[in-house]
Amino acid sequence: MKGGPKIPRRALDGVLLLDKPLGLSSNDALIKAKRLYLAKKAGHTGTLDPLATGLLPLCFGEATKFSQDLLDADKTYEATMRLGVRTTTGDAEGEAIESREVACDEAAVEAAIERFIGEIVQIPPMYSALKRDGKPLYEYARAGQTVEREGRQVTIHALAMIACALPLVTFRVTCSKGTYVRTLAEDIGEALGCGAHLTALRRTGVGALTLENAVTLDALAAMTEAERDQTLQPVDALLSTFPAIRLDDAATARFLHGQRLKLAEVSSAGLEAGRVRVYAQEGGRLLGVAKAGEGVLAPERLVVTAN
Repeated sequence: MKGGPKIPRRALDGVLLLDKPLGLSSNDALIKAKRLYLAKKAGHTGTLDPLATGLLPLCFGEATKFSQDLLDADKTYEATMRLGVRTTTGDAEGEAIESREVACDEAAVEAAIERFIGEIVQIPPMYSALKRDGKPLYEYARAGQTVEREGRQVTIHALAMIACALPLVTFRVTCSKGTYVRTLAEDIGEALGCGAHLTALRRTGVGALTLENAVTLDALAAMTEAERDQTLQPVDALLSTFPAIRLDDAATARFLHGQRLKLAEVSSAGLEAGRVRVYAQEGGRLLGVAKAGEGVLAPERLVVTAN
């Protein structure tokens, strides 16, 4: 017996700041949100582990063209680690493999944390999606195998303890892409001589985006379609750190055909070389992203608007 008629999907453009719940994968969260919006096209901007909660920006329609910019952005987290116990995965999902006495005090913890600010080298965890010979590391780990991993340089821009009730320590970290917060917790634990694992992780910021306007799946499910649509941020919410440039009608038409423009011909006073967001002067709509430099404005990604 066949099911009922297919519900038509909608062409939506925008960014949803989702507050992902505990226990749900990023992909499952995306599927649920896409279904609620009946959206034709959607994607996420980098995964959060099921045990992590917090900010997961989801892109709909034309916004998916700019999701890479968030993949490359710095991230901010609040994390809790338990000193004295190491686990197979570096977090509470794994089995305990070693217990040691926690002989340090709060001052020692704070001093150890401060040592990790700046550029550091991390060994990626075995329980990660990084690939070796085409196979994710976690598949080797589940088979009881350990393979050699090269250290990777990451940057810890800010790191501060926000609560200490030993053996539990909560800290806030702002870090570059590719940073493993559970590895950071393990390394802090080793620096203190007692080991550690992550017990909670909440992402509070991705680039310039924060949890301030984020909504939960439960809240979305309780809304009307119109209310849900109002929660979407505009496409250029992903591009707020780029300088803006506006084009007149003639330049807009050429830009949308992928033509390079001379910076001298467009409104570019004081514009430095680099990536910019480009708008039409008439109506102020977003046209796309371009690279400015060597006297030219070169289109990179264009926004397609339905007529």
